[in-house]
Amino acid sequence: MTKAKESIFQKFSEKFNFPDEQKLMATLKATAFKQKPKKQHDGSYLKVEITDEQMYALLIVSDQYGLNPFTKEIYAYPDKEGIVPVVGIDGWLIMVNKHREMDGMEFVESTEWVVDANSTSKSCPSWIECVIYRKDRSHPVRIREYFDEVYRQPFSGRDSSNKPYTVDGPWQTHTKRMLRHKALIQCARVAFGFVGIYDTDEAERIIEGEVVDSQIDSGNYSPPAHLARQAAQLVARATKGQAWQAAIDYASQQGYEPLDMNYLIVEINKARQHYESVLPNDPLSGPVQPAEAVAQAQASSLPSENPEAAATH
Repeated sequence: MTKAKESIFQKFSEKFNFPDEQKLMATLKATAFKQKPKKQHDGSYLKVEITDEQMYALLIVSDQYGLNPFTKEIYAYPDKEGIVPVVGIDGWLIMVNKHREMDGMEFVESTEWVVDANSTSKSCPSWIECVIYRKDRSHPVRIREYFDEVYRQPFSGRDSSNKPYTVDGPWQTHTKRMLRHKALIQCARVAFGFVGIYDTDEAERIIEGEVVDSQIDSGNYSPPAHLARQAAQLVARATKGQAWQAAIDYASQQGYEPLDMNYLIVEINKARQHYESVLPNDPLSGPVQPAEAVAQAQASSLPSENPEAAATH
C-alpha cells in the first residue's frame, strides 16, 4: 500500500475510532457500496468484489467534501473503471451549508401544476427554481428544474417466474420533494463547483446504462449506420450543453426498439463519464461553467439536428 493510501486510511480510522485500517476497510466495503446485480448467461447474478483502490477512491471523495460514509452522506457504486460516488440529499445540504461563501437559499415554484398521466405520480409544480446567494457575488445563482425533464417512471421488471411487475419509487410517492431536491442539487453544482459526484437518481441511471452496456457487449450488438450517426449527434449536443438526461429523454420519445434505445443510453452515459472525468475538481473554486449556460442546457429538449434522420430508425 502506498504512503498516500496509508495516510487516508489512517486518517479515517482515527476519525471514526477504528482499531486498525483493515477493520475500517472491511466495514466500509460491506456498508458503503451498493451494487446493481448483473445477470450472467447461466441465469446467475455476478457480485463484484470491492477492491482496495475503489475503497481508496471513495475515501478520497469523502475527505474532499467532508462527508461521512457511515451515515450514508456519501456511498458508491463500483463500476468497470472505478466508482460512481453518490451523495444523498443530506450530504448535499451539508456541503452547501458549510461552504464558506454560502449566504442563503430560497425556492420559487411554478403556479402551473402537472401530473404524469402514465403513472401514479402526485400533482407537482411544472418547475421549481432554486436560488443560492454567495457572499462574494452581487447576483445569486438561479437554476430551474422542469418536471417533464427529470421525472422518472416507476421501477419495472420481471420476477423469478418471468411475470412483469411495477413498483412505485420516490418520484411517485414524493413527487414535489424530488423535484425540489433536483433543483437544489443542480444549483449547488453551479454555485459552488461541486463535480465528480452524483445524486441517487443520477447514479442509478448511470449504473443501469452500464448494465445495458454489458448486455450489448455480450450479444455482439452492432448498431445500424443511421443509429450510430444519431448517437454521435445526440452525444455532441448533450456534451455541448451538458444536458445528458435531456438527451436520453429526447431519444426515449422517438419510439426506438429496446436494444437500439439501450445503445443510445450507453453512448450518452459513456460521453458523460468521459466529460466529467476531465473537469477541474476543486470544491471551493467557482462554478465549472457560467450559470446561464447550465440553465439553458437544463431548459433545452435536445431536438435532433436532422429531424428526418430521427424518424428513420
